[in-house]
Amino acid sequence: MNIQPEAILEKNLIQQLTGLYYSYASIHDEDGLLSNLKAQLEAFNQTAFSDKEFGAILNHLSKGNIFAKARTLRDRFQMDRDNGDSFYVRFFNSEEWSSNLFQVTNQVTVEGVYKNRYDVTVLINGLPLVQIELKRRGLELKEAFNQINRYQRHSFWTNSGLFQYVQIFVISNGINTKYYANNRNQSFQQTFYWADVHNRNITGLTDFADAFLNPDHLGKMIAHYIVHNETHKILMVLRPYQYYATEAIIEQVRNSRKNGYIWHTTGSGKTLTSFKASQIAMDLPEVHKVVFVVDRKDLDYQTMNEFNCFKKDSVDATDNTRSLVKQFGDDTKLIVTTIQKLNNAIHKKRYKSD
Repeated sequence: MNIQPEAILEKNLIQQLTGLYYSYASIHDEDGLLSNLKAQLEAFNQTAFSDKEFGAILNHLSKGNIFAKARTLRDRFQMDRDNGDSFYVRFFNSEEWSSNLFQVTNQVTVEGVYKNRYDVTVLINGLPLVQIELKRRGLELKEAFNQINRYQRHSFWTNSGLFQYVQIFVISNGINTKYYANNRNQSFQQTFYWADVHNRNITGLTDFADAFLNPDHLGKMIAHYIVHNETHKILMVLRPYQYYATEAIIEQVRNSRKNGYIWHTTGSGKTLTSFKASQIAMDLPEVHKVVFVVDRKDLDYQTMNEFNCFKKDSVDATDNTRSLVKQFGDDTKLIVTTIQKLNNAIHKKRYKSD
């Protein structure tokens, strides 16, 4: 087996990412990270921040745990400027994700319980949103996974805590490469291979970087394909077949009046795929309502609970046919109902006047 040193993997990856229009940032420590963050947020928001204003931004960014910070990333921060004006600071553009500013850096050293030096960090608008841990060819992939777990215990939370903004971890030994969402308690079983549209795994680091880490795709994954599980307070990143299924559904909604179907096996995350497709479809200007139809009452309740787990209050119960008819007439965007209630609403005379 060809044993390729970790340093060569790192060098080649950085060279590849700069070829994908990342800018390289020379950052060595916390001070460099903060200095770069200020410059990138100023460029992204097209304004300059005073030291006092940037201090207010850092104070805002420091609040909350990993789950809360994922919300902060996607929200705007209303800040009082030195001149008394109000200004909304943006940290990430979820609508036009390619307009975000992509950088790559390596060997950032952070001191916590121990001094840790991270391999490759992807910065978006100055925030570390993807952390890549590499091991030389021939080593088990789980060693990279365990290394990230140590970083989480020892140093990600220290100083400004900016590394708690990481959304996606990537682990690779050059031959095998996997990704997973950032959470406090990690399981190696929740690491995934990326795949192409034909469900062929993309395992090599070079191919993975081309497919997954190119700015357009990575920006879209962070913007649309990370789900905030409100019940368990965890982040969930979609697997490749869920991503392609959702993309196909949205393409069909946008460009065709024909029907279609997606086939998933038991336990493959059909409800999550359905939720994400519904959520994206709701945001399309040409879509007035999204109706999710199930064939049993227990699935109606189960689906409603799971949708609300993925996003709080995203759907109300249709307890009976009359409440379903009412939802069709009001501003409810997402409806979950049974085929029986939908059939009654369409065909029974007493509901036609509602």
